[in-house]
Amino acid sequence: MTDTQQPRHTAEALAQRFGLVVHGASDTPVSGVATLAGATRDQLAFLSNPRYRPQLADTRAGIVVLREADADGYAGTALIAKDPYVAYAKIAALFEPASDAPVGVHASAVVDPGAQVHASASIGPHVSIGARSVIGAGATIGAGCVIGEDCVVGDGSHLIARVTLVKRVRLGARVTIHPGAVLGSEGFGLAMDAGRWINVPQLGGVVVGDDCDIGANTTIDRGALEDTTLAEGVRLDNLIQIGHNVRIGAHTAIAGCVGIAGSTKIGSYCLLAGKVGVAGHLEICDKVVVHAMTMVSASITEPGEYSAGIPAQPTREWRKNAVRIRQLDSLARRVTALGKGEP
Repeated sequence: MTDTQQPRHTAEALAQRFGLVVHGASDTPVSGVATLAGATRDQLAFLSNPRYRPQLADTRAGIVVLREADADGYAGTALIAKDPYVAYAKIAALFEPASDAPVGVHASAVVDPGAQVHASASIGPHVSIGARSVIGAGATIGAGCVIGEDCVVGDGSHLIARVTLVKRVRLGARVTIHPGAVLGSEGFGLAMDAGRWINVPQLGGVVVGDDCDIGANTTIDRGALEDTTLAEGVRLDNLIQIGHNVRIGAHTAIAGCVGIAGSTKIGSYCLLAGKVGVAGHLEICDKVVVHAMTMVSASITEPGEYSAGIPAQPTREWRKNAVRIRQLDSLARRVTALGKGEP
C-alpha cells in the first residue's frame, strides 16, 4: 500500500470511534503511527510510560495519545485516554492492511474427500486437510498448512502459514495461529518396562477456545486421555511448550520460551513472563503474575506476583556469591547449633 493509499483519520473521528477526548485541533489528520521520537506530522504516537515524557516536548507527531495529567502544557493535538497504550492498540489496528485471501481451495491443495470445507473459507497453496476435518465459515488456511484427521477450524479462524494440526485439534471461532506452530502432537508420556522406555498412547486432543492467539513455533501437545485445553482469549507468544493435559484459563497471557509440564492447571487472567518454567501436576490460581525466568515447582493458591532467580551481575561478584551459596548449608547448621548453646 502506497502513502497515497493509506487511510487518513482526524483526531475528532478517532475520538468519536474510541470514546476519547480531543485536546487541541480536532481536524488534525494522521495516516500512520510511530514512536514519540520518530513520528512525523502525519503520524500518531502515544505516551504511556512516564520514562518517555521528556520526548513529548520535541515530538513532531500530529496527534499524541496520552493521559489527561500529561496533556497539561502540551501545545499539540492530543487524544486523552484513561489507558493510552490500549487506545493506541485500537487505533493502530486501523492502519494494518487487511489480507485479502481469495475464497476457495487453491489448485495445489489436497483435501480428503471426507473433509468439509465451508464455501466461504480460503484454502491456500500446498495445504493438506485430512479425513473428517471441518473448516468453518470465513476461515483462512495459509500456505503450507497441514491439518490432520478429525480436526475442526472454527469460523473466522486464521492459520497464517505452515501451521500443523496433527490430529483431534478443535479450534474455536476467530483463533489466530502464527507460522510454525504445532498443535496436537503426541504428549511426552513414557513408561519404563524392563529397562526400556515405551510410549504411552496419547488418545486425547487439543481444544482451543474462541479468540485465542498462538505464536510462531509454539507447540501444544494433545492429551493422554482427556484434552489439553485453552479457554477463550488466551494469548501465547512464540516458542512456548505446552505439555499434555495442561489447562489454561481465560485471558491468560504467556510470553516466549515458557515451558509448562503436563497436567498443570493455570487460572484465568494470569501473566507468565519469558522463560518461566512450570512443573507438572500443579495448580496456579487466577490473577497470578510470574516474573521472568522463575521456576514454579509448587502450586500457587493466592493471587499476586511471584519471582525467583538471580539477576545478572558482574562475573567477579557472581563468583564470590556462588562460593557463599555453597557455604549456606554449613553456615545454617552452625547458627542452629549456636542457638542451642552448642560449641
